[in-house]
Amino acid sequence: MSAIGEAALSGFLDLLVGKSLDSALNFVADHYQLHQQLKQWQSILPDIQAVLDDAEEKQIKNMGVKKWLEDLQDLAYDVDDILDEFAYEELRLNLQDTQAQARPSKIRKFIPERIIRSIFPPTSFQFNNSMITKVKDITDSLNSLTTRRSSLGLSEILSQAATSKGKQPRLQPTSVLDGVVEYVGRHKEKTEMIELLKGNNYNGVSVLSIVGMGGMGKTTLAQLVYNDATINESFDLKAWVCVSDNFDAIAITKAILQSITSESCDYSYLDLLQVKLKEKLSGKRFLLVLDDIWNENYNYWTILRSPFGAGTTIIVTTRLQIVSSIVDPLKVFHLDKLSDDDCLSIFTQHALKARNFDGHPQFKEIGEKIIRRCNGLPLAAKAIGSLLRTVKYHREWERIYESEIWNLPEEQCGIIPALRLSYHHLPSYLKRCFAYCSIIPKDYEFEEEEIILLWRAEGLLQQKAMPQVKDIGNQYFQDLVSRSFFQTSSKDESRFVMHDFINDLAQVVAGDICSKQEGDMQQKLSNRTRHSSYIAGEYDTVKKFEAFDQVKSLRTFLPLIFSRNYVWGPFLTNVVLLDLLPRLGYLGVLCLSGYKIKELPDVFENLKHLRYLNFSNTHIKCLPDSLCTLYHLETLLLRRCWKLQRLPSKMGNLVNLHYLDIRGADLIERIPFRIDKLTNLQRLSNFIIGEGDGHSIRELKYLSNLKGDFCLSGLENVNEDAGEAKLNEKQGIDRLVLKWSWDTRKKEVEEWVLDSLHPSKKLEQLVIQNFGGAKFSTWIADSSFKNMLSLELRNCQNCKSLPSIGRLLLLKDLSIGGLRQVHKIGAELLGENQSNAFASLESLCFDNMLNWEEWDLCEDDEQVSKFPSLRFLSITKCPLLLGRLPTILQSLQKLEIYECQRLVVSISSFPLLCELSIAGCEELVDEGSLSVQKVTSLKHASLSNISKCNISAERILLRFANSETFKISGWELGSLSQIGLRLVGHRFIEIVSCPQLVSLAAEEERLQLDKIPGVESLFIRDCERLSRLPEALHAFPFITRITLADCPGLVCFAESNFPPALKELRIVNCVNLQYLVDEKENTNKSMSTNTCLLERLDISCCPSLIWLSSRDDICNRFQHLKIRCWSKLSSLVLNAKLPVMLKQLFIGDCPMLECIAQDFLETTDLESIVIHDAEKIKSLPRGLDKLSHLQEIRLFRCPNLVSLEESGLPTTNLRVLSIGGCENFRALTKCINNFTSFRELAVWKCSADISFPEEGFPTNLTSLQISNAPKIYTSLVEWGFYRLTSPQKLNISGEGCSRVASFPEEAIGMMLLPLSPISASIDLKIWNSCAPRAYNTSPLFNDWPSMIVLSSPLFQKKICFSRLSVYLFGVVRW
Repeated sequence: MSAIGEAALSGFLDLLVGKSLDSALNFVADHYQLHQQLKQWQSILPDIQAVLDDAEEKQIKNMGVKKWLEDLQDLAYDVDDILDEFAYEELRLNLQDTQAQARPSKIRKFIPERIIRSIFPPTSFQFNNSMITKVKDITDSLNSLTTRRSSLGLSEILSQAATSKGKQPRLQPTSVLDGVVEYVGRHKEKTEMIELLKGNNYNGVSVLSIVGMGGMGKTTLAQLVYNDATINESFDLKAWVCVSDNFDAIAITKAILQSITSESCDYSYLDLLQVKLKEKLSGKRFLLVLDDIWNENYNYWTILRSPFGAGTTIIVTTRLQIVSSIVDPLKVFHLDKLSDDDCLSIFTQHALKARNFDGHPQFKEIGEKIIRRCNGLPLAAKAIGSLLRTVKYHREWERIYESEIWNLPEEQCGIIPALRLSYHHLPSYLKRCFAYCSIIPKDYEFEEEEIILLWRAEGLLQQKAMPQVKDIGNQYFQDLVSRSFFQTSSKDESRFVMHDFINDLAQVVAGDICSKQEGDMQQKLSNRTRHSSYIAGEYDTVKKFEAFDQVKSLRTFLPLIFSRNYVWGPFLTNVVLLDLLPRLGYLGVLCLSGYKIKELPDVFENLKHLRYLNFSNTHIKCLPDSLCTLYHLETLLLRRCWKLQRLPSKMGNLVNLHYLDIRGADLIERIPFRIDKLTNLQRLSNFIIGEGDGHSIRELKYLSNLKGDFCLSGLENVNEDAGEAKLNEKQGIDRLVLKWSWDTRKKEVEEWVLDSLHPSKKLEQLVIQNFGGAKFSTWIADSSFKNMLSLELRNCQNCKSLPSIGRLLLLKDLSIGGLRQVHKIGAELLGENQSNAFASLESLCFDNMLNWEEWDLCEDDEQVSKFPSLRFLSITKCPLLLGRLPTILQSLQKLEIYECQRLVVSISSFPLLCELSIAGCEELVDEGSLSVQKVTSLKHASLSNISKCNISAERILLRFANSETFKISGWELGSLSQIGLRLVGHRFIEIVSCPQLVSLAAEEERLQLDKIPGVESLFIRDCERLSRLPEALHAFPFITRITLADCPGLVCFAESNFPPALKELRIVNCVNLQYLVDEKENTNKSMSTNTCLLERLDISCCPSLIWLSSRDDICNRFQHLKIRCWSKLSSLVLNAKLPVMLKQLFIGDCPMLECIAQDFLETTDLESIVIHDAEKIKSLPRGLDKLSHLQEIRLFRCPNLVSLEESGLPTTNLRVLSIGGCENFRALTKCINNFTSFRELAVWKCSADISFPEEGFPTNLTSLQISNAPKIYTSLVEWGFYRLTSPQKLNISGEGCSRVASFPEEAIGMMLLPLSPISASIDLKIWNSCAPRAYNTSPLFNDWPSMIVLSSPLFQKKICFSRLSVYLFGVVRW
C-alpha cells in the first residue's frame, strides 16, 4: 500500500499558500464574498500543513489518518485548479485591456468610466460571481479537514531530522560473507579492484568508489574484495564501517579504531580519536571500507580523512554520484545490471538451493520469467528467490510472478524498502518530480528535455527567476541521474531509462494519483487519478479509453510511442478528439504526438488549464484559432509536423509561452506577426522570415529571454533591418543557425545582413548555411568569442576564402562543406597568431569541396601549430584535392577519407591512430618513420578502392594485424597473406568485391597454436573466385557468425566440422554450393549433434544444394531455420526429423520439396511456421496440435495443400493463421472458435469449396480477411460481424459478394456490423470489381457490384472509421 509523502504534499501546499493564493486575493479584492472566503483559506492551509509530519508517521497504522491525507491531497489539487481559473481570468482581462488600449474608441472618450461600468458590468465581476459556489465548497471541505484533524489527534512536530522520518531501523551489513552462497556476476570488477589495491603505491590516501542504485550489489562486491586471501596478504590492517545515514565523524573514527585494535574506546573527542588512530596506522598498509555513504558535505569528508596517510586505501560504496565525486576516487566502479544467467544462479541458490533448474524442471519456465522480471538486479533475484524458498507448488510461483512488486510482503521481500531508502533521502522538490515519473512505462527511453517540460507544466520546478527554469530542470534531472533513479540507456546515450523496480517505487510513492496503461492490460483508473499515460497502439479504439470516463479532474493525458513497429498507425479514434477531450477540462498536459491526425477540433477554449501541448509527428495542416485562448500555455511542440502550413495569426496572445518547437515543420513559411508579445519565450527553434516580411526581424529584439538552440531562417528576405534583431544582447543562446535559401541576390546585401547579425560573445556553436556573399564577416573569427566550441560553414557557394578561424582558441569542432569557390586553403585560415592556432581543435571535417585543390599547411614554419589536439579528421568528396595530409598529427585517433581520388594518404606520423576508413584515394602510405614502440595497432580498419598501397608487409602486420574490425573492398588480391595480413587477431572481418581472391590464407600458412584466432564474425560477399574457406576454420574457438554471399566458386562451406562456437550461418546466392560440410571423403565429417552450437541457419538461392545433411545428425540446437530458392531440395534431411529446439521454420521457393518432416512431436518449442511457393507439399507433418508455443502459421501458394492435420491446431497461443493461393485447400481446422489467443485470420484464393466452420470464428479476432470464398460469405453474414469485439481490419472481397446490396438497417444490423457503439477504428475501402489493379494493393471491402446504399444508421453511428474510400461504383447512394 502506498503512503502519502509529507514532503511532497507539503511542497505542493507551499506553492498554494504562497504566490498563487496571494495573486487570487489581489484579483478578487473588490469582491467581498470571494475575498473573505480566500482569506479563510489563507489561515486554514498553514494550520493543516503544520501537522503533516505527524500525519505521515501515523498513516501507516491508522487508516483514518491515511484517508485524511488522501482527501487533503485531492483537495489541494482542487484548490490549485480554482486558483488557476482566477489566474486565467486575470490574464484574459489584462490582454483584453492591452488590446483595447491599442485601438481606443472615439465614443468611450466622451462617456465617464463610472457610467460605462454601471451599464456594462465588468466581465471579471460576472466571472467572480460564477466562482462563489466553487470557492464555498472548498472552504467547507477545508473546515471539515480541520475538524477531522482534531478528532484524529494530529499535532505539530516541532523538530525532526529530515532523513529519519518514515523509516524503520535497518539491519546494517557487515564485512562477513555468507559462506553458504556462491557469489557470481562481479568477477571482472573484483579482479580489477584487487589488482589496483595490490599494486597501489600512491603517496597519499587512495580511494576506490563503487556506485550504483540500491540492490545492485555494491556491498557484496566490497565484501568479496575485502575478504580475498591476496588482500589479507597485501595489507597489515583492515576495517569495515557501515556509515549509512548519519555521517558522524566521531562515531566512524571510533569504529575504525576499535576494529583495528579489537579494544573498546572511551574517547569522545574527535581530536583524541584521530591522534590515536594516526599512531596506530603509522607505517602500516591499511584497507578501510566505508559502506553506504550518503554524506554530500565535502568538509565532513575532509575532516574524517585527515588521520590517514600513505599506505591507506579506502573503498567507498554509495548510491550517489555526487558522493563519489566528493571523495575524489582513483577509479569509479559503476555497477550495471547482472546478466540473466548470473541472476538465475542467485535466484536458484536462494529458491532451490541449486545452481540451475536441472533438478527442478517443473519450475524452469516460470522461473526464467521471474528472472527476466528481476531485470539484472541481484537484490531482486535474492529477495524473490528467498520468498519462494519454501514454496513447492507451481501455481504459487505463478502468483508471485503475476504480483506487482509492491504487493509482495515487505517483511519477507526487501526490494521496495531497500529502494524506498533512496526516496527518503531526496529533498521534497525532487520527491514530487520523481513521483510524477511513475507515469513513465517500464523500458520506455526518454530524453532529459522531454521530462523537464512535463515537470514544468505541472509546476514542479521551483522557479525563482523566469530565465532559470531550464537550468533548474536540468539540475533536478541530473540530480536524479546521479542518485541512480534514472540511468543512461544502453542503446542511446542521449536517452534515459528507469530500472523496473525504480519504476515500481515511483508507482508506490505516487499511489492512485498517477496511472499508466501498459501493454494490452487495461488498468482501471481511480477517480483520484490526475496523471495518466498509455502506450499508443496501431489502432486506438474507443474501448481503450473507457477507463477515462470516470476520471473527472485529469491533468495529464500522455500517449507514448513505445516503438516504431507500426504498420500504418498509430491511429486514434475521433471520439477522443470530439468527445473525451472537451470533457477533460482540467488538463494541463495534452499529448497527441505520433498519431496520424489530420485535423484538430476547435475545442481548446474549454481547456483553459493547458500548459503543455504536443502535436509532434502528426499530419495536421493547421492549428485551430481557439488554441490562442490558452493563456497559461507554456510549451507547444510541433516537431516534424511536415504537413503544417501555418501558425495561428493570434499567437501573440499566448503570453506565457516559454517553448515553441517547430523543427521539421518545413512547410511553415513565416512566423506570425506580434510574436514580440511573447516576452517569456525561452526556446524558439526557428524564427522564419517570410517573403516580404523582412521587417519582422525587428520583433526579435523584444525576445530577450531566448536561450539554447535558435535558428534564424529566411534571411534572404531581410535587408536593412537585420541589426534590429539585437542578437548580440541574447546571451542565453548557446547555438545559433543563420540560414538563407538557395535564392541568389546581390552579394553586398547578403554580406551586410551577416555583418549585422553579430551574436553574443557567450555563443558556443555557430552554423552558417547557404550564405550568398563573397566573403565572411570578420566577427565570425573574432577572438573575443571565448566560449566558441563549434563552427559549421555549409553551402556558402560564393565564398572564395575562409575566415581566420584559428583565432578561436577554444574551438573544438570545425566543419566546412559545399564551398565550391574555394580552391586553396592556406595561412589565412590560421590567423595572425599562427603558432597557437587550433590549439584545442579535436574534430575537423571537409566535405563536398568540389574545386578544392590545395591545402597549404605552412609546415615549413616550425613555429606553426600542427593541430596538437586533433582526434578526428574527415575529408569527403573533394575529388581535386592533391598532395598529402598534415605530416604530424600526434593526437589523431580517427581518420576518414572518402572519394578523394587524387589524395595521398600517409599515416606514417599518426602514432595514436586507432580507426581508419578509406574509400577512394590515390595512395595509402606508411613509411615507418615512427618506431615500433610508438605505434598503436588500429582497432577498426576499412580500406576500399585504393589505387596504390605503399606499405611494407611488416608495417601492415604492425598496423592492421590486431584490429578489432577489418574490412577490405575492391582489392586485387589472391589471398590476405599476399599483403601480409592474417585472420589471427581480428574480431570482425569483412571482405567485399575482391574478384581475384581465391583463399583467405596462403597454402603454406598454418594456424599457429600459440596465436588463437579471435575472429567472432566473418562476412564475405562478391568474391567470385573464392573456392574454399581456411581448412583450420573448424578450430576457430570464438567465431559465432558467418555470412557468405555471391561467391559462385564456393563448393562446400567447411571441409571439416563447423566451428565449435558458430551460432549463426547465412549463405546467399552461392550457386555452386553442394555441401555445408564436405561428406565425400570422410563420413565422420558432418554437423555433429554433440558439438554443433548453430542456432540460426539461413540459406537462400543455392540451387546446387540438395539437403542440409545426408545423415541423421542435423544440429539439434537450430532455433531459426530459413531456406529459400532451393530448386533441387526434395527433403530437408534424410531421416525427416527436425531439430528439437527449433522455434522458427521458414521455407520458400522450393518447388521440389515434398517432405518437411515426419512429425512435430519432438519439436515442441516451435513458434512460427511460414511456407510459400512449395508446389509439392500436400500436408504438414503430424503433431501440430501438440505445439503449445506455436503463435503463427502462414501458408502461401502451396497448390497441392488440401488441409491441415485432422487433429487440429494448438488452442493456447496461436495468434495468426493465414492461408493464401492454395487452390486445393478445402477445410479450416475444427474448433477454431476455442483459440483463446487468436487475433488474425486470412483465407484467400483457396478452394471454392472451403466452408465456414460450424462453430463460427473466435470473437476476439482483430483482423479478418476473406477473399474468393463464396460458401464462407453466406455463413459469415448469418453468423454476424457483430460478434467481433475488437475488429481493426476487415477485408471481405471477391466472387460471392455480389448479392449484398446495402449495409442493413438498424433492425437487422446485427447480421453484419459490430454492435458496440463505435467499437472499432476501421480503415474501410469499398471497391467495385472493375477498379484499377493499382488500387487493389490493400482492399478492405472489394468486389461488391450490387452495393448501392451506405446510409443505414448502423453504418453511420456504430463504427468509427479512420478512412473511408469509395471507388468506381456505378451507383452509390448515401
